[in-house]
Amino acid sequence: MLAQQRIKLVYGGGNIGLMGTVADSCMAAGGEVVGVIPKALLDKEHGHRGITRLEVVATMHERKARMAALADGFLALPGGIGTLEELLEVVTWSQLEIHGKPVALVNVAGFFDPLLALLDHALAEGFLRAQHRRLLIAADHPRAALHQMLALVSSPKEQQSSLGI
Repeated sequence: MLAQQRIKLVYGGGNIGLMGTVADSCMAAGGEVVGVIPKALLDKEHGHRGITRLEVVATMHERKARMAALADGFLALPGGIGTLEELLEVVTWSQLEIHGKPVALVNVAGFFDPLLALLDHALAEGFLRAQHRRLLIAADHPRAALHQMLALVSSPKEQQSSLGI
C-alpha cells in the first residue's frame, strides 16, 4: 500500500518481527524503505541489509530524532513497550507543537482500545485537553488510517511523502 502510493517507509531498521515483514513487503512492491538503527542494536536486532538505506546512529535518542525528522507522519501498528513509548513521545511532541505531523494507530481487532479508553478517561478526569486527544487518529484498517493521515500532511501530492512506522 505504501509503495503503491509512493510513500517512503521510515522505521527502526530491523529485519525481524512485524516491522521486518512490513519493510520486506514494501521493498517487494517497489517501495523505498529507510531504516534507522542505533549501533548497539545493529547486531542484536539484525539490522536489515535488504532495504533502500540503513542509517546507523549512536543512540536510541538519536534514532528517534532522526526518524521523526525523516517522516511526514507517524503510524503505529500493534506492538509492545517500544511501540507505545515511541507513539506517546510523538503525540507529546505534537501536543507541545514540536511538530505538526499526523499520528495514527492501526487499531486492528481493537488492539489499541484499552489505550484509547485510557486517553478518554484522562480527558474526562481533566488531565488531557480535547484538542490534544484529537491529535491521535485511530482507524481499524491501515488504508483508512493512511487516508486520514494523508489528508493532514501539508506536502503537495506530487512530492513523495515519508511515513514513520
